[in-house]
Amino acid sequence: MITPRCQRVEVFRIPCRGPGDLSGVQALVTSGELVLADVVAVMGKTEGNGCVNDFTREYASTAWCHLLAPALGCTSAQVHERVALVMSGGTEGVLSPHFTVFTRRWLPANQSAAPQEKRLVVGIAHTRDFLPEEMGRMAQIQATQAATLAAMQEAGISSPADVHFVQVKCPLLTAAKAAAALARGLSPVTQDSYESMGYSRGASALGVALALGEVQTAQLSDAAVLSDWGLYSARASASAGIELEGNVVIVLGEAAGSASALRIAHTVMADVIDAASVRLLLRDAFGLDPDRDPAAVSACVVNLLAKAEASPHALVRGQRHTMLNDSDIHSTRHARAVVGGVLASVVGQGALYVSGGAEHQGPAGGGPLAAIVRVPDALPR
Repeated sequence: MITPRCQRVEVFRIPCRGPGDLSGVQALVTSGELVLADVVAVMGKTEGNGCVNDFTREYASTAWCHLLAPALGCTSAQVHERVALVMSGGTEGVLSPHFTVFTRRWLPANQSAAPQEKRLVVGIAHTRDFLPEEMGRMAQIQATQAATLAAMQEAGISSPADVHFVQVKCPLLTAAKAAAALARGLSPVTQDSYESMGYSRGASALGVALALGEVQTAQLSDAAVLSDWGLYSARASASAGIELEGNVVIVLGEAAGSASALRIAHTVMADVIDAASVRLLLRDAFGLDPDRDPAAVSACVVNLLAKAEASPHALVRGQRHTMLNDSDIHSTRHARAVVGGVLASVVGQGALYVSGGAEHQGPAGGGPLAAIVRVPDALPR
């Protein structure tokens, strides 16, 4: 007979002095607060440019692989099969480099002392590696849909309504990959490496939307990617990088029976300066008021996870912006800086996970946002 189990998820937000600095992580390991064998996912914000040549993402991933391998009893190369490592480059403005570390421990259901209300759960999955000509197209959409459903199942989430954030790390096209497809007589979606990041993020987001029932299969095609902006997910966050060939998917949601001392909820920012939606989320979902009790917000909010995008219409609330016309700094970097500043003004700190490039992730010019919050009665006294 199989004993029913439930999961206890803990989340640590750990500052770093650089993409390879894990001294803060090691300090928590030494104190006994963090058990490396329990780590299931890491979402990092590194201080590179977030573009094609941002190797801070790979540097951070490599550092984590070397740290985790002995604890997991595997080689550094095998860590990626066990732990979802998602490194997002770009900490413009007040954003502070950090790692958000998710641990998961399975407990017998009769020993978990699980609360009655739903609490945080996490699940991870991987797609197969993609051929260059598959990126940004239906093959990537469908593979991401399957991986999202698999991660939901691993998390113990049966209803899409209980999914609050789906983080995807996806690959991009290099010149060599595009050339390889052309040599086989096949055309990649684009031959521009930077543009390919948007296609990969967009297709991945639409895969999440398909899994969660936010769009239907009949609405999707290769041509819909980066074209039909009415199709999007309110809970997908996709980050593209050069350090992988397939998609990594992290599903964050809530489930009954979870023994976690954390909750999660989501909203959608209508545009990059939509602080009101964040305040409303904290008040309605968690009873936290940033205006009346900022100390409670600081104590309870573990992290905000958000997407940022310069409006493709070149307008924010009817006023012209120039983020899309800057030849020195890409618009994704401007958008991260803006959203980072807006969110920091609400919660009073800048170590926030803000990722740029929100193609099909929220409405055009806006983006999904989730808050991970420690339940007040679970706070240390």
